[in-house]
Amino acid sequence: MTALVPLIIGFIWYHPKVFGNSWMAASGVTPDSAKGAGKALVFGLTYLFGLFLSMAINFMVNHDMHLYSLVADDPAMNQEGSETHQWLTASLEKYGTHFRTFKHGMFHGTLGGITIVLPVIAVNALFERKSGKYIFINAGFWIVCMMIMGGIICLWA
Repeated sequence: MTALVPLIIGFIWYHPKVFGNSWMAASGVTPDSAKGAGKALVFGLTYLFGLFLSMAINFMVNHDMHLYSLVADDPAMNQEGSETHQWLTASLEKYGTHFRTFKHGMFHGTLGGITIVLPVIAVNALFERKSGKYIFINAGFWIVCMMIMGGIICLWA
């Protein structure tokens, strides 16, 4: 479900009445070059990359994933009755649902967008000699997407 967020937000964000015209001017895309074949591929790959992003955001917003990482290399993790298994089970029962709110997920999604996506887009744009407007339109899009995706993932996990 969260993999659809970039498609839905993109439909709104890049609409001509929102940031579409500004983005086209900043990126050098024309209405004619935006039309044509290949939309199915673009939308399909956007969905696929949305799936990848959803998997990554899950690790940011759901802290119980970190409990698993602490014992992942312990062979006793899956052995019922072992000390490691008992610790993991007890920890998940006690803390596994802490911070499972839409608001908490939005916070971590936003933080991830600002600290990961913004620098990546900004560095690429600087080398491509794109404007600050280009950086903020594109980074803003992904920050909003990650914010919403993080909220959904955290709430439904």
